[in-house]
Amino acid sequence: MNIYGVIFDVDQLKIKIDSLLEKTAVPDFWNDSQNAQKINRQISRLKSVVESWEKLKAQEENLQVLLDLAEESNDKELQEEFKSELREFKVQVEELELKSILGGVDDPKNAILTIHAGAGGTEAQDWVQMLLRMYTRWIERRGFAYHILDLLPGEEAGIKSAVLEVQGDYAYGYLKAEGGVHRLVRLSPFDANHRRHTSFASVFVFPEIESDVDIEINPKDLRIDTFRASGAGGQHVNKTDSAVRITHIPTGIVVQSQAERSQHMNRENALKILRSRLYKKKMEEEEQKRSEIEKGKKDIAWGSQIRSYVFHPYNMVKDHRTGAETGNTQAVMDGDIDRFIRAYLLSHIT
Repeated sequence: MNIYGVIFDVDQLKIKIDSLLEKTAVPDFWNDSQNAQKINRQISRLKSVVESWEKLKAQEENLQVLLDLAEESNDKELQEEFKSELREFKVQVEELELKSILGGVDDPKNAILTIHAGAGGTEAQDWVQMLLRMYTRWIERRGFAYHILDLLPGEEAGIKSAVLEVQGDYAYGYLKAEGGVHRLVRLSPFDANHRRHTSFASVFVFPEIESDVDIEINPKDLRIDTFRASGAGGQHVNKTDSAVRITHIPTGIVVQSQAERSQHMNRENALKILRSRLYKKKMEEEEQKRSEIEKGKKDIAWGSQIRSYVFHPYNMVKDHRTGAETGNTQAVMDGDIDRFIRAYLLSHIT
């Protein structure tokens, strides 16, 4: 059960923490409050990883003692206790291993998660609502938080599109594995003949960008429109033009927010989404220069689904990129998607 040196070099993390702590000791450190908060968050994340590592070290030693006792005494209860604690230990090791994989500059950040219905009207819109529930359940299971930035209801049922801000350490690092087309096969609850239907929804994930990141947004490049937010069946959420749509003229990127009653809040949310999308576009352009962007485009191209969810004629969820699959479709729809995220991240170790 030797785990030392397998996950990462913990001594290097300690050196990095000490280096960051030295910066906080500078007299004018708090003069730049944004940078100070950024460094303190980084220190907190690194300390959390080191503390988890130290805890695992102690657990491994305790497990070895428990194993020796169980073998010497041939005590069935001790043996079962060892097996139970070993399973929990393995889960924690795998979790720490994933964090070691998430070494990208954006991985520790919050995420902007968007879901859009594909062709198919009500069927696809219902599928978006199911995916939204799946992701919010996953967020809650991980102890993260989320805030709905925009939600466009379907005309009859379901949701045409949804945008979530997901808050938590490494939210983007985990959720970037979900970007692509998700395909559902089921007996339609909207078909009077109860025939089998196939629905598609696209998921895009962007890192949430802090205000100190160099992403210039010229107000002259923005066209800002306001309109009335609407609910299911065309019912107005309120009677004022509180919803905001922003068009970034140079790139053609269009974002909107109508989740809040306040036009000001919707404008701020829309700008937050725009900032993240412009940052992602900038990063993709840099990757394209290194000829690495084509694979990423293929992964999210419409029609090249990354995962299939089959409810009929059998139960199966399969990720086409990694081959990871399960027959427990209900658990997956309740947010149990870590097996797919883990398989994807492990397959992208460079």
